Amino acid sequence: MIILNQTKRKGVKNLPEPNEQKNKTSSGLKWLGGGAAMLLLKGKAILSLLKLGKIAGPLISMMVSVGAYALIYPWQFAIGFVLLLFVHELGHVIAAKRIGLPVSTPLFIPFLGALITMKKQPLDAKMEAYVAFGGPLLGSAGAAVVFAFAYYYHSPLLYSLAYIGFLLNLLNLLPIHPLDGGRIATAVTRWLWLVGLIGGLGVILYLKSILFLIIWVLFAYDLYKKYISRRKNSQVRTVLFRFLIPVEHLRQQGYLIPGPEHKRDLPFTTYSDLERQQYLGIRYESLDYYGTARLPVQCIIEKVKLTGLDQVTAENGLHLNAQCEVQYTVFENDKYYEVPASSRWKFGAAYFALAGCIGFLMYLVHVVGNVNL
Repeated sequence: MIILNQTKRKGVKNLPEPNEQKNKTSSGLKWLGGGAAMLLLKGKAILSLLKLGKIAGPLISMMVSVGAYALIYPWQFAIGFVLLLFVHELGHVIAAKRIGLPVSTPLFIPFLGALITMKKQPLDAKMEAYVAFGGPLLGSAGAAVVFAFAYYYHSPLLYSLAYIGFLLNLLNLLPIHPLDGGRIATAVTRWLWLVGLIGGLGVILYLKSILFLIIWVLFAYDLYKKYISRRKNSQVRTVLFRFLIPVEHLRQQGYLIPGPEHKRDLPFTTYSDLERQQYLGIRYESLDYYGTARLPVQCIIEKVKLTGLDQVTAENGLHLNAQCEVQYTVFENDKYYEVPASSRWKFGAAYFALAGCIGFLMYLVHVVGNVNL
């Protein structure tokens, strides 16, 4: 889901430099540049028509990204680059919609790329891999279209865009979380993560990218948490919750109100909503009270213990501020990674075929671009 853009510009002769804006733009592309410039100039009018709807945020972030990249590269290259990022993220959106996963619209972050967020997490590794495939698949198709236009117009700018587009999608296929390849690996074999861990060091040395180094470090730490410190997750943890219990009506009826030193185990229930957010429900029967609280993680609750009661007087009478200690163990959903063997083979074949195809197209851009320029 994350797109890298800090790459070495190799592979195509005469890549556009910041000072070569005017003499490297094909005449056949003037209509594209003029139209894009008009969109940027008329941004306020467009936003008013959209009434600051769902598309306003992504559109603004897209314009900001174009402006940021235009400070370093020719503005035509900046527009094309951001559009390639958009096509990549659109692939994720389409894939998610096909399997009923709600996702946000793409958000563009200058010098980082673009991303979408899932409003509902995939149910298993197969769904996660399917959504991950959409980005590099449609993104590579978009770069191929740019390649075709580059060949037709003999445009150095478009050859450069096509090459960068293929390279970005290929980098996203590296089996490193949270890149697309790392998510696809969940449905193929998690051993690919080890390949990404080792191979990622080589990519860092080649690209000399601080951004990629940060992603690799986060990935390594995530693997450490999953497989090295996993035993700690099986240990019992505690979390404290406070519940405000109204008792004025009970006092008026002559019931005995518990004191601050009162302690006891409380009966509880637990449930999860459709978004897989887990909730705790506690019942204090003698006070005729039932309360709920959001749990920090998916977990197995061992015990709920009342550890303290403080009396609080409010406008509507006496309340008890009850402190409850919840003991739990983190729930590890190993079934998430259970994918049928036939699906693993299909995802694996598609993964390596897509990576090979992108690599070949990069080579083709290099050869054809150098011949035609």
